[in-house]
Amino acid sequence: MAAQLSRRAFEMTRVVLAPDKFKGSLTAAEVAEAVSAGMLDVVPGLETIMLPVADGGDGTVAAALSAGFDKVMVDAVGPTGKQVRAPYALNGDLAVVELAAVVGLSMLPDGRLDPLGSSTYGLGLVIADAFRRGATRIVLGLGGSASTDGGAGMVQALGARLLDGDGRDLLPGGGNLGDIERLDLALLHAKLGAVTIIVASDVDNPLLGPRGAAAVFGPQKGAGPQQVDALEARLRHWSQLVSDATGRDEADRAGAGAAGGTGFAALALLDAEIKPGIELILDLIDFDRRIAGADLVVTGEGSLDEQSLAGKAPVGVARAAARAGVLVVAVAGRLQLSPSRLHEAGISAAYALTDLEPDVDRCIANARPLLRRVGAQVAKEWLG
Repeated sequence: MAAQLSRRAFEMTRVVLAPDKFKGSLTAAEVAEAVSAGMLDVVPGLETIMLPVADGGDGTVAAALSAGFDKVMVDAVGPTGKQVRAPYALNGDLAVVELAAVVGLSMLPDGRLDPLGSSTYGLGLVIADAFRRGATRIVLGLGGSASTDGGAGMVQALGARLLDGDGRDLLPGGGNLGDIERLDLALLHAKLGAVTIIVASDVDNPLLGPRGAAAVFGPQKGAGPQQVDALEARLRHWSQLVSDATGRDEADRAGAGAAGGTGFAALALLDAEIKPGIELILDLIDFDRRIAGADLVVTGEGSLDEQSLAGKAPVGVARAAARAGVLVVAVAGRLQLSPSRLHEAGISAAYALTDLEPDVDRCIANARPLLRRVGAQVAKEWLG
């Protein structure tokens, strides 16, 4: 059943499909394909344009590839040091790198959490490869991190030396941050040169404190209370060393706590700028131009709820579509917003898979055929 506020009954011929992923079920591209198939069942001659989106987490590289970027595969290491092959997207001097694709939770061997030992070192290796291929602008999608190392591993891979009291380089991992006595940033600065780094993230947490990386996100990565306290102390030590070395205190900046504190290292040591993930991705895929002349935009995500209203992908899509005067409907695994809240977000109607199949596990397992049915319903109600 649609949570519907208004409907324009006129012939539509061009639909843009711009959903985010249904986490744990389908990628954004797969969601778009399933909805498109259902719409084409009803309107065979319909023109559908696939523009899968992301908000800076997993799916960010896929969104860039759908916009015509080239896919580059690079040898790197995962969060615990195991060798992996990781993708990023490249278009001329612009690279799109996704933390989740190399050192995210999904990259942990056998899913085993390692809150003290995991690091972002592999992310730095991917960024370094983009440098070598001539990228001078990096869009860095943060989200889904397996580590709480304050981005230390990332900058180590880019040339920073984290030295103990005996002048030895420390092994990566959040648990080792407390042993750092000195930073050598000369090679890091030399490698960065005139590179511009923009972080895509929807997280506004600081690095430290009750809303910080360890306290809020540490438990999601397997850290118990004592480990959270240990990581907090080590991040505090790390931030003080960075502040002493750079003369900049970025620990309290909004977004510094993103991805286990990777946002902090990006701000303080890579001179990055943080922007809302969905806004950055929409710019990246040239969304405004590509929806010109469209009659309908279909967006969505796994759970359309109050958190969605705080800058998640569907609301970002709806705002961009509103500027172009294009009607927006949404699809979701489950819907937890009232019609009035949808209207405030610029979404005219929303369709939930749980309206077709109340059992959530079955929804996840059968998301593709259910989305095809939803697509057919959208076509019947909005393309007539």
